[in-house]
Amino acid sequence: MLNFIICDDNLNILDRLEKMLENIFSKNNLEARIAFKSDEPDKILDYVSTNKVDVIMLDINLKCNKSGIELASELRKINKDNYIIFTTGHLEYAMLAYKVKTFDYLPKPISYDRLEETILRLFDDVIGSPKKYIKIDNKNTLLDESEIEYIKRDSMKLVFHTANRDYDTYSSFNKFQDKLPENYVRCHKSYIANINQIKDIEPVSGTITFKNGDTCAIGPKYKSNLMEVLNNNGNFK
Repeated sequence: MLNFIICDDNLNILDRLEKMLENIFSKNNLEARIAFKSDEPDKILDYVSTNKVDVIMLDINLKCNKSGIELASELRKINKDNYIIFTTGHLEYAMLAYKVKTFDYLPKPISYDRLEETILRLFDDVIGSPKKYIKIDNKNTLLDESEIEYIKRDSMKLVFHTANRDYDTYSSFNKFQDKLPENYVRCHKSYIANINQIKDIEPVSGTITFKNGDTCAIGPKYKSNLMEVLNNNGNFK
Protein backbone atom coordinates (compact mmCIF):
# COMPACT_ATOMS: atom_id res chain seq x y z
CA MET A 1 0.00 0.00 0.00
CA LEU A 2 1.46 3.34 -1.08
CA ASN A 3 0.50 6.40 0.97
CA PHE A 4 0.04 9.64 -1.00
CA ILE A 5 -0.19 13.15 0.43
CA ILE A 6 -1.13 16.33 -1.47
CA CYS A 7 -0.34 19.99 -0.83
CA ASP A 8 -1.86 22.84 -2.85
CA ASP A 9 -2.92 26.32 -1.80
CA ASN A 10 -6.08 26.07 -3.93
CA LEU A 11 -8.67 23.96 -2.10
CA ASN A 12 -10.65 23.29 -5.29
CA ILE A 13 -7.53 21.91 -6.99
CA LEU A 14 -6.73 19.92 -3.85
CA ASP A 15 -10.14 18.23 -3.94
CA ARG A 16 -9.96 17.66 -7.71
CA LEU A 17 -6.53 16.04 -7.45
CA GLU A 18 -7.74 13.76 -4.69
CA LYS A 19 -10.72 12.58 -6.77
CA MET A 20 -8.59 12.05 -9.87
CA LEU A 21 -6.03 10.02 -7.93
CA GLU A 22 -8.68 7.88 -6.24
CA ASN A 23 -10.22 7.16 -9.64
CA ILE A 24 -6.82 6.18 -11.06
CA PHE A 25 -6.14 3.88 -8.09
CA SER A 26 -9.52 2.18 -8.49
CA LYS A 27 -9.42 1.92 -12.29
CA ASN A 28 -5.95 0.32 -12.34
CA ASN A 29 -6.33 -1.84 -9.20
CA LEU A 30 -3.52 0.00 -7.45
CA GLU A 31 -2.95 -0.49 -3.74
CA ALA A 32 -2.70 3.19 -2.81
CA ARG A 33 -4.59 5.79 -0.82
CA ILE A 34 -4.68 9.50 -0.11
CA ALA A 35 -3.39 9.51 3.44
CA PHE A 36 -3.42 13.28 3.97
CA LYS A 37 -4.01 16.56 2.15
CA SER A 38 -3.55 20.18 3.19
CA ASP A 39 -3.06 23.70 1.89
CA GLU A 40 -0.63 24.43 4.74
CA PRO A 41 3.06 23.39 4.37
CA ASP A 42 3.63 23.15 8.12
CA LYS A 43 0.84 20.57 8.44
CA ILE A 44 2.45 18.57 5.64
CA LEU A 45 5.78 18.65 7.48
CA ASP A 46 4.16 17.55 10.74
CA TYR A 47 2.39 14.66 9.02
CA VAL A 48 5.48 13.39 7.21
CA SER A 49 7.48 13.59 10.46
CA THR A 50 5.16 11.14 12.22
CA ASN A 51 3.62 8.95 9.51
CA LYS A 52 4.67 6.60 6.72
CA VAL A 53 4.49 8.47 3.42
CA ASP A 54 5.55 7.19 0.00
CA VAL A 55 4.46 9.85 -2.51
CA ILE A 56 4.16 13.63 -2.05
CA MET A 57 2.40 15.86 -4.58
CA LEU A 58 3.32 19.53 -4.15
CA ASP A 59 2.28 22.77 -5.78
CA ILE A 60 5.47 24.76 -6.43
CA ASN A 61 3.92 28.21 -6.13
CA LEU A 62 2.39 27.99 -2.65
CA LYS A 63 1.00 31.39 -1.68
CA CYS A 64 2.36 31.34 1.86
CA ASN A 65 5.60 31.70 3.80
CA LYS A 66 7.47 29.06 1.74
CA SER A 67 7.49 27.73 -1.79
CA GLY A 68 6.94 24.14 -2.79
CA ILE A 69 10.67 23.87 -3.55
CA GLU A 70 11.54 25.04 -0.02
CA LEU A 71 8.99 22.64 1.45
CA ALA A 72 10.43 19.79 -0.62
CA SER A 73 13.93 20.57 0.67
CA GLU A 74 12.69 20.30 4.25
CA LEU A 75 10.81 17.09 3.47
CA ARG A 76 13.98 15.58 1.98
CA LYS A 77 15.69 16.09 5.37
CA ILE A 78 12.97 13.96 6.96
CA ASN A 79 12.90 11.25 4.30
CA LYS A 80 15.22 11.22 1.29
CA ASP A 81 13.40 8.33 -0.40
CA ASN A 82 9.88 9.72 -0.81
CA TYR A 83 8.67 10.23 -4.35
CA ILE A 84 7.95 13.92 -5.04
CA ILE A 85 5.70 15.06 -7.88
CA PHE A 86 5.43 18.80 -8.47
CA THR A 87 2.44 20.61 -9.94
CA THR A 88 2.44 24.22 -11.10
CA GLY A 89 1.12 26.62 -13.68
CA HIS A 90 4.48 28.41 -13.80
CA LEU A 91 6.69 26.67 -16.35
CA GLU A 92 9.74 28.71 -15.35
CA TYR A 93 9.92 26.72 -12.09
CA ALA A 94 10.25 23.37 -13.86
CA MET A 95 14.06 23.20 -13.76
CA LEU A 96 14.21 24.18 -10.08
CA ALA A 97 11.95 21.24 -9.24
CA TYR A 98 14.59 18.70 -10.19
CA LYS A 99 17.05 19.99 -7.60
CA VAL A 100 15.15 18.10 -4.90
CA LYS A 101 15.11 14.69 -6.59
CA THR A 102 11.77 15.07 -8.33
CA PHE A 103 10.04 12.09 -9.91
CA ASP A 104 7.89 14.16 -12.24
CA TYR A 105 6.59 17.63 -12.98
CA LEU A 106 2.94 18.16 -13.97
CA PRO A 107 1.95 21.46 -15.58
CA LYS A 108 -1.42 22.91 -14.59
CA PRO A 109 -4.17 22.44 -15.46
CA ILE A 110 -3.41 18.78 -14.83
CA SER A 111 -5.05 16.41 -17.29
CA TYR A 112 -6.35 13.04 -16.15
CA ASP A 113 -4.36 11.15 -18.80
CA ARG A 114 -1.10 12.89 -17.91
CA LEU A 115 -1.62 12.20 -14.21
CA GLU A 116 -2.50 8.56 -14.84
CA GLU A 117 0.62 8.06 -16.97
CA THR A 118 2.77 9.45 -14.16
CA ILE A 119 1.15 7.28 -11.48
CA LEU A 120 1.51 4.08 -13.52
CA ARG A 121 5.13 4.91 -14.26
CA LEU A 122 5.71 5.57 -10.56
CA PHE A 123 4.36 2.12 -9.66
CA ASP A 124 6.69 0.55 -12.22
CA ASP A 125 9.59 2.47 -10.66
CA VAL A 126 8.63 1.42 -7.14
CA ILE A 127 8.91 -2.25 -8.04
CA GLY A 128 12.54 -1.78 -9.12
CA SER A 129 13.55 0.80 -6.52
CA PRO A 130 16.27 0.33 -3.84
CA LYS A 131 13.52 0.46 -1.24
CA LYS A 132 12.17 -2.99 -1.89
CA TYR A 133 8.53 -3.72 -2.46
CA ILE A 134 7.01 -7.12 -3.07
CA LYS A 135 4.40 -7.43 -5.81
CA ILE A 136 2.09 -10.15 -4.52
CA ASP A 137 -0.46 -10.43 -7.34
CA ASN A 138 -1.39 -9.25 -10.83
CA LYS A 139 -3.34 -6.30 -9.45
CA ASN A 140 -0.23 -4.26 -8.63
CA THR A 141 -0.56 -4.89 -4.91
CA LEU A 142 2.81 -3.70 -3.56
CA LEU A 143 3.92 -4.32 0.00
CA ASP A 144 6.96 -2.74 1.62
CA GLU A 145 8.99 -5.86 2.42
CA SER A 146 10.23 -4.35 5.71
CA GLU A 147 6.65 -4.11 7.04
CA ILE A 148 5.70 -7.76 6.47
CA GLU A 149 6.00 -9.78 9.70
CA TYR A 150 5.33 -13.19 8.24
CA ILE A 151 3.81 -15.00 5.29
CA LYS A 152 1.35 -17.78 6.08
CA ARG A 153 0.25 -20.59 3.81
CA ASP A 154 -3.51 -21.02 4.12
CA SER A 155 -4.74 -23.79 1.81
CA MET A 156 -4.40 -22.39 -1.75
CA LYS A 157 -3.63 -18.88 -0.53
CA LEU A 158 -0.67 -17.01 0.91
CA VAL A 159 -1.46 -14.46 3.60
CA PHE A 160 1.02 -11.57 3.97
CA HIS A 161 0.66 -10.31 7.54
CA THR A 162 1.58 -6.75 8.49
CA ALA A 163 0.92 -4.83 11.70
CA ASN A 164 -1.98 -3.02 10.03
CA ARG A 165 -3.74 -5.68 7.98
CA ASP A 166 -3.47 -8.94 6.06
CA TYR A 167 -3.13 -9.26 2.28
CA ASP A 168 -3.87 -12.57 0.58
CA THR A 169 -3.31 -13.99 -2.86
CA TYR A 170 -3.69 -17.35 -4.55
CA SER A 171 -0.12 -18.60 -4.76
CA SER A 172 2.46 -20.89 -3.14
CA PHE A 173 5.69 -20.63 -1.15
CA ASN A 174 7.59 -22.07 -4.13
CA LYS A 175 6.71 -19.05 -6.29
CA PHE A 176 7.76 -16.51 -3.68
CA GLN A 177 10.64 -17.96 -1.68
CA ASP A 178 13.34 -17.31 -4.28
CA LYS A 179 12.16 -13.69 -4.68
CA LEU A 180 12.34 -12.88 -0.97
CA PRO A 181 15.36 -11.20 0.68
CA GLU A 182 17.64 -13.14 3.04
CA ASN A 183 15.89 -11.84 6.16
CA TYR A 184 12.84 -13.96 5.27
CA VAL A 185 13.32 -17.43 6.75
CA ARG A 186 11.12 -20.53 6.69
CA CYS A 187 10.24 -21.27 10.30
CA HIS A 188 7.36 -23.72 9.86
CA LYS A 189 5.75 -25.68 7.05
CA SER A 190 3.09 -22.97 6.96
CA TYR A 191 5.12 -19.85 7.86
CA ILE A 192 7.96 -17.70 6.55
CA ALA A 193 9.11 -15.09 9.09
CA ASN A 194 10.78 -11.72 8.59
CA ILE A 195 13.57 -11.98 11.15
CA ASN A 196 13.96 -8.18 11.24
CA GLN A 197 10.48 -7.99 12.79
CA ILE A 198 11.12 -10.59 15.51
CA LYS A 199 11.11 -9.41 19.13
CA ASP A 200 11.44 -12.73 20.97
CA ILE A 201 11.48 -16.50 20.52
CA GLU A 202 10.31 -19.27 22.84
CA PRO A 203 12.09 -22.38 21.50
CA VAL A 204 10.35 -24.73 23.97
CA SER A 205 6.81 -23.72 23.07
CA GLY A 206 7.86 -23.08 19.47
CA THR A 207 6.56 -19.51 19.26
CA ILE A 208 7.88 -16.38 17.57
CA THR A 209 6.74 -13.03 18.96
CA PHE A 210 6.97 -10.04 16.65
CA LYS A 211 7.58 -6.41 17.60
CA ASN A 212 3.91 -5.50 17.68
CA GLY A 213 2.94 -8.57 19.75
CA ASP A 214 1.71 -10.86 16.96
CA THR A 215 2.93 -14.46 16.99
CA CYS A 216 3.52 -17.40 14.67
CA ALA A 217 4.68 -20.97 15.13
CA ILE A 218 8.10 -22.61 14.80
CA GLY A 219 8.17 -26.12 13.33
CA PRO A 220 10.67 -28.63 14.78
CA LYS A 221 12.04 -29.31 11.30
CA TYR A 222 12.91 -25.60 10.82
CA LYS A 223 14.01 -24.57 14.32
CA SER A 224 17.71 -25.35 13.94
CA ASN A 225 18.11 -23.38 10.71
CA LEU A 226 16.06 -20.47 12.05
CA MET A 227 18.23 -20.17 15.18
CA GLU A 228 21.41 -20.40 13.11
CA VAL A 229 20.24 -17.56 10.84
CA LEU A 230 19.23 -15.44 13.84
CA ASN A 231 22.57 -15.98 15.56
CA ASN A 232 24.51 -15.21 12.40
CA ASN A 233 22.59 -11.96 12.05
CA GLY A 234 23.15 -10.99 15.67
CA ASN A 235 19.50 -11.18 16.67
CA PHE A 236 19.60 -13.66 19.54
CA LYS A 237 23.20 -14.36 20.53
